[in-house]
Amino acid sequence: MKVSIIGGGGRVGSDAAFALQLTGIVREIVLVDANADMAAGEALDLRHGAALVGGQFFTSGDYGAVDGSDCVVITAGLRRKPDESRLDLINRNVGLFKGILSDLKGVKLPGHATIVVVSNPVDILSHLAIQSGILPDRQVIGLGTVLDTARFRSLLADHFRVNAIDVKATILGEHGDSMVPIWSSATVGGVPVGSIPGWSGDSAEKVFQATKTSGAEVIKQKGGAGRAVGVSIMEVVNAIALDNGRILPVSALQKGALGISDITLSMPTVVGRLGATQVWEPRVSDEERELLHKSAQSLKDTWAQVQASA
Repeated sequence: MKVSIIGGGGRVGSDAAFALQLTGIVREIVLVDANADMAAGEALDLRHGAALVGGQFFTSGDYGAVDGSDCVVITAGLRRKPDESRLDLINRNVGLFKGILSDLKGVKLPGHATIVVVSNPVDILSHLAIQSGILPDRQVIGLGTVLDTARFRSLLADHFRVNAIDVKATILGEHGDSMVPIWSSATVGGVPVGSIPGWSGDSAEKVFQATKTSGAEVIKQKGGAGRAVGVSIMEVVNAIALDNGRILPVSALQKGALGISDITLSMPTVVGRLGATQVWEPRVSDEERELLHKSAQSLKDTWAQVQASA
């Protein structure tokens, strides 16, 4: 499988390439970046480790090198400031993203190809990529709340002092300020979170707020997220490559689950070789349903602004 990473010379793109190298599932990785020297240097650095890991091929180049890619990952974009919401990025990143989509229209992609959008605001930009018509809508997905869910589970594990692998909890909706924690199905080792001794509403709010502000905290402390988002991208790309039926909270065009339609956001989604092969409707509480509808409306309002300024 050939994967091209647009923005591959940056922190997120190169960390994603490294995570993909360590798992060894993807055969060929191409790094494309406005900073061609940085992309070439990252590809060379990764190539030097190929003999010790998976024997993959790493190259860099312009959009011509993207031809024939089975999956295109878009990580290019301006970074979010510590006090800036992801949706505030709409005014700075849409123009850049439209340029990337314009370049991709000239690329020869196979009919089964997928596009994975990582750039923020990911839900809006994923919707923009779907509307571009480069690929069928189900073959365009965003990273969505895969990273938020990973952060959520890790923070719950820290709270309970348990292995994060045993935590099953999900963030749905927007990858941003209106994200929704699905407490009604959250478990640790199969035990509902609400029945664990010592757990309280205050504990829940503290963990969720830490999850919600994690991205800004990482930006404040080290300048930008990279490692966890790279691993999150790897999870999605490997699910596409292996076509193994992984259910992930990726951002996909919604067509009726929980009564939400005509916007791109995260729901439990079966991810396979053709992208979002099926969206599963989760069982949620009335409060969670209401919050998810508010999240969808927030994104629809922003999308309307994008259309108005086009």
